[in-house]
Amino acid sequence: MEIVLYPADILRQKTVPVTDFDGQLADFVQAMITTMVGGRGIGLAAPQVNSLRSVFVAQEEDGKTAVFINPEIIGTSLETVPYEEGCLSIPGMYEEVVRPEAVVVQAYNVKGRPFKRECSGLLARIVQHELDHLKGVLFIDYLSTMKRERLLKQYEKNLKK
Repeated sequence: MEIVLYPADILRQKTVPVTDFDGQLADFVQAMITTMVGGRGIGLAAPQVNSLRSVFVAQEEDGKTAVFINPEIIGTSLETVPYEEGCLSIPGMYEEVVRPEAVVVQAYNVKGRPFKRECSGLLARIVQHELDHLKGVLFIDYLSTMKRERLLKQYEKNLKK
């Protein structure tokens, strides 16, 4: 799979819920994991590989990969933390984003079984970043206008090289 780069239109579209939990979905998820690992990412959402399925994968600290299908955040901590974020669809660009330190997410696994998971630290960050992708939101949307314009100007320069 190829990673879609900003400013591709699909990165701004909302995804549609997955309804068929079949072999094709399992193959798609496995291809996403392979693409994420190959791109040296720690998270990847379906729009980043040109699909409007409501799916993302995340690398856990223990090396395992978590799969979230039709995810929804149902709780967040009051405590927020700044952390430098990047994105496989905006390669080479990083900026600090403030997000809740912990979240509770409910989703489905690849077999269609529902689960609920409390995430904190880096995994909570990944879940929020990737779930934003499913809503057409990018990490640059959290930046001030000045920071976003500076970052995108640098990104365009890098693309021309």
